[in-house]
Amino acid sequence: MRNLLRQFFLWGCLTLMSLQAYGQDGQQETITGLFPGVRFSQFVHTVENKTSYRFFYDEADVDTLSVNISAKENDLEDVLDLMFEKTPLQYTIDDQKRVFIHTTDHFHTGLSKNFFDPEQPSDSLGNTQDERYLDRAYTGNKLWTIGSPDDQDDGDKATLRGRIFSLKNGEPIIGAVVFEKQQYTRAVTDENGRFSITLPKGRHTLHVQHLGQYQEQRQVDLLGDGSLVMQIDESIVSLDEIIVSSDRLSNINRTEMGVETMSIASMKRLPSVMGEVDVIKSILTLPGVKTVGESSVGFNVRGGAADQNLILLNNSTVYNPSHLFGFFSSFNGDMVEEVELHKAGMPVQYGGRLSSVLDVKGDYGNQEKFHGKGGIGLLTSRLTFDGPIGEKTTFLVSGRATYSDWLLDLVNEKSDLNAAGASFYDLNLNLKHYFNDKNELSFSSYWSQDDFNFAADTLFNYSNRNANLNWKHYYSDRLEGEIILGIDQYEFGIEGYENPLNTYAFDFDIEQYNLKAHFTYEHDDQHTLHFGMDNIYYNMNPGKMVPLSDESIIIPETVNREKALETALYLGDRFEINEKLTADYGVRYVIYNFLGPNQLYDYADGLPKSEATITGETRYDNNEVITTYSAPEIRVSGRYIIDNFTSIKAGYHTTRQYIHLLSNTSAATPTDTWKLSDPYIRPQQGNQFSVGFYKDLLLKEDKLEASVEVYYRGMKNLIDYRSGAELLLNNEIEQDVLNTDGRAYGLEFQVKKSTGKLSGWLSYTYSRSELQTASDEPAEKINGGSWYPSNFDQPHAVVLAMNYELSKRANVSLNTNYSTGRPITLPVSKFYYNGAEQVYFSDRNAYRIPDYFRVDLSMNLEGNHKVDKPAHASWSLGVYNLLGRSNPYSVYFTPVNGNLRGYQLSIYAQPIPYITYNFKF
Repeated sequence: MRNLLRQFFLWGCLTLMSLQAYGQDGQQETITGLFPGVRFSQFVHTVENKTSYRFFYDEADVDTLSVNISAKENDLEDVLDLMFEKTPLQYTIDDQKRVFIHTTDHFHTGLSKNFFDPEQPSDSLGNTQDERYLDRAYTGNKLWTIGSPDDQDDGDKATLRGRIFSLKNGEPIIGAVVFEKQQYTRAVTDENGRFSITLPKGRHTLHVQHLGQYQEQRQVDLLGDGSLVMQIDESIVSLDEIIVSSDRLSNINRTEMGVETMSIASMKRLPSVMGEVDVIKSILTLPGVKTVGESSVGFNVRGGAADQNLILLNNSTVYNPSHLFGFFSSFNGDMVEEVELHKAGMPVQYGGRLSSVLDVKGDYGNQEKFHGKGGIGLLTSRLTFDGPIGEKTTFLVSGRATYSDWLLDLVNEKSDLNAAGASFYDLNLNLKHYFNDKNELSFSSYWSQDDFNFAADTLFNYSNRNANLNWKHYYSDRLEGEIILGIDQYEFGIEGYENPLNTYAFDFDIEQYNLKAHFTYEHDDQHTLHFGMDNIYYNMNPGKMVPLSDESIIIPETVNREKALETALYLGDRFEINEKLTADYGVRYVIYNFLGPNQLYDYADGLPKSEATITGETRYDNNEVITTYSAPEIRVSGRYIIDNFTSIKAGYHTTRQYIHLLSNTSAATPTDTWKLSDPYIRPQQGNQFSVGFYKDLLLKEDKLEASVEVYYRGMKNLIDYRSGAELLLNNEIEQDVLNTDGRAYGLEFQVKKSTGKLSGWLSYTYSRSELQTASDEPAEKINGGSWYPSNFDQPHAVVLAMNYELSKRANVSLNTNYSTGRPITLPVSKFYYNGAEQVYFSDRNAYRIPDYFRVDLSMNLEGNHKVDKPAHASWSLGVYNLLGRSNPYSVYFTPVNGNLRGYQLSIYAQPIPYITYNFKF
């Protein structure tokens, strides 16, 4: 503690010392200041802030260097000579006061041979403006001249437009921040890696940062309007510093509300079950995102149902995002680059769901060299390979599997699970081929399989299969497009062997074929247009049961197959009205056709649909249009920047959903089925209003990001169920569902700190989700037609996620999660009717199960960070549910000796330790 206080005191003295520089009239700048045992990066930061010198160095070269000197009007050369006297470090200073720190005697600042390619585009001074054709060793140090000397009289400011690509895979970098520190002007790249920034003419240092991965800078001499294409490499500096800079700036500048972006680096720091990087559990730490129970399949966003989330993996739709009953998500963290969640309104190119879009972006491999990585845990192992195939093709193949059933015995020791077993695997194969600078073709695929049983005589299985081709073409610097052709499949099955006379096989499956075309056109500096089409063809088997043997007396039964075509055309515009005000607006027009072959009952008008009100039956031929729904969806949002650290946003969005999950349980399960909209079950509709306030706070060396969002969403044509409804193998499902209205409203507050050794966020969510039987529903009215809580109504939720960096190789994470217990319907009394005892239940969802509270702890241990090591290793270890709290998953009632007794089911009723070994090479 005494040493810590002494270092704190010395650093305080340092911050009070003035570092003087004399550079006027061509005089040599000198250094004055006290540096008592500080890191080299802190010395550089101080010098750069007070002088014209700019440093360039590899963080690994100076990681262990401690600066302990006192300078008084000394030349920088004398200071560096003293500092590097007993180290292998050397320095070179050019005539532009750029200081290069290196470890070789042969370092020089001249350009390499063939540095410029005369065939590539150049400005009026002959400077190539596209980094993809330059020697990578000098791109960060070169002075880029933008514009022409003839532009000097055209005003005091100029606009620099550009694009940013990844050196790793050549992909456009989304959400990168380009900023200039002196003017504190910044811009954020869009989904095509484009940015536009206006600065005073003259010399500037542009900093480029991206969420958790990239940090570079460029020296530019801005003479007039011009363009620059940048290709940036992975950063070696601390990831947490990168995360904050980009995320903080994009949070203020971004037009959309309710957009949450998480890098794989930040997800790795969160505790999770069995040490796996888990996409679904990571987004559950975000405000407004909840789940109805531990290890539940799916998630709920702003009071929406689990089926109201569109889950995409490289443009493919994933219907079941979980493995092993929700213990793991379907996405292998080793192939995920970034996750983006839209919860306040979808961009115009997305549709088909009411609540949110979860866009998981997978990697397509490295263009430079072969890589591998993986991990070995207590329950699962994973392995990923990626790299180039020739000069223009890259690949990534990734696999994950489980190999033990011991966890089922750990989480529940009841005798009926003694014979339980579970296993899963998933595979990813991604390919990308670069034909030329204007054309690239990518292939993405995903396979998963889950098999489990609770007893030896009943087997369950489900699987996801996805594949798509994506052709991207750059028509010009302003227009680009992509065409996507894909297929998505999901199916589950049950096989029962309990009695030879009753052996059966039940299966459900859904296929959807996708054809999408998306274009982006940068009309000018103010308008960027997004337009295209989205076609989905559904082919669904709602359920089929057949006998498994000749002895079985099960009668085969099949629900009518359903088909539909959903077509959407959309147009959106991002209008940068001025430097402070930007608007996103657009319309998405959807036409939905429910198709034959099928046969449907006709019912008497104005009466509940039942067998008694059937008036006839109508048959439809193959691909005959049975019913059509069409309507526009409006998307409007705007952002106003109050100052460099404050903005307000507002939005209004309408959405429609044409596919429904049939489930009368609180949590989605693998055995739930889906239903397409037809003449009786209409498309779900949602209208959401949202307003937000965003503020960045600078407290000495700390940077805090605060935000408050409020929202209200009205919903129509939701599905609820009559008492005793049968959902499986029901050809007349319209007789058991009730047309329902919904409303969801709430407030989300978050404070995030992403710099320094201690980082993390605190979020509080107040949200309500309520249902009401529609006024035009002729059947029964639930709770007498009053509003009642939905199954996933949880008014209060608090999440505290913290990470403390013990060193560059070790960090500790703590995750604390609290939420209100979800609603439940309870038996409240019993009575006798016709000589038999009956149970009387409360109003639907009138009570709640106990509140939820969980604390997780984890530690990540890295090996040394030497770049030339052939392999790098790390360990993840921790405890899930550290306090061993028996959080209730559900409460159920069973007759025992003539009495109805209640039971509480807990998934994780005790602490679960884990350890995982990770490696990469």
